[in-house]
Amino acid sequence: MKKSDRIGLIVFPVLILIGILVALAGSQGGGSFAGLPLFALAVALAFLIQWLVFIPSFLLQTEKFFDLTGSLTYISIIVIAVLFSKNLDARSLLLAALVVVWAVRLGLFLFTRIQKAGKDDRFDELKPSFIRFLNVWTIQALWVTFTAAAALVAITNSIRKELDLFAILGFLLWLFGFAIEVVADSQKRRFSADPANKGRFIQTGLWSRSRHPNYFGEIVLWLGVALIALPVLQGWQWVAMISPIFVTLLLTRVSGVPLLEAKSDKKWGAQPDYEDYKKKTPVLIPRL
Repeated sequence: MKKSDRIGLIVFPVLILIGILVALAGSQGGGSFAGLPLFALAVALAFLIQWLVFIPSFLLQTEKFFDLTGSLTYISIIVIAVLFSKNLDARSLLLAALVVVWAVRLGLFLFTRIQKAGKDDRFDELKPSFIRFLNVWTIQALWVTFTAAAALVAITNSIRKELDLFAILGFLLWLFGFAIEVVADSQKRRFSADPANKGRFIQTGLWSRSRHPNYFGEIVLWLGVALIALPVLQGWQWVAMISPIFVTLLLTRVSGVPLLEAKSDKKWGAQPDYEDYKKKTPVLIPRL
């Protein structure tokens, strides 16, 4: 057995344990269904969906359904939480709508992109290994859990509060972030589709203000979701505030900015115009 596979066998139960701990914390003070905490059921569903889709994906050695499955998981657990929560209020419905709209848009965008590209080279070394590929899908379940935690806690909570200043400010923040993400993705898609731009890097539109404006929008919109959920959190439910922190760390320290910066440096690092672009353009927060 390869060393990477041995490490994968150790990582798998750790991932499960983290999911269980988050499920228990988020369930405190929340509603239940059939005697089981609704928040924990939503978390369990997130893992189950990933594992079910993993099976044919491993057999076919494909990652084409990975991103789409992530988005459908968001939608599924939010819909389940709404259907089985009692005394739903405007705050819960608002949060559910925001997460579903985001998930539908991002899922279609990513699925279309990988269908066009044909593959995602991040998975080349992982797909042949059962445990390593399984861990990737399990990590996606944790990604969904962490990211949607604030919204899920608020929806399944036993505490209900009318819409307030937190809800208004949170919605405006989400709208701002969502708009930036959509516009940035659209601008890059149009740029890449133009044959005249083959081999070039984008530095127009929002991309002239930030090297990763789509990630900036992503972080901002999840801050908005957390702000809307904030007034109803209690006790261990405060673990749900990991949502915007997790998104920020993931995009700025793990799989987002670092990977794309390294890829861009390898491709255009020797070009003076690219080096000049890097010097005058912030990595994340757009310059005014």
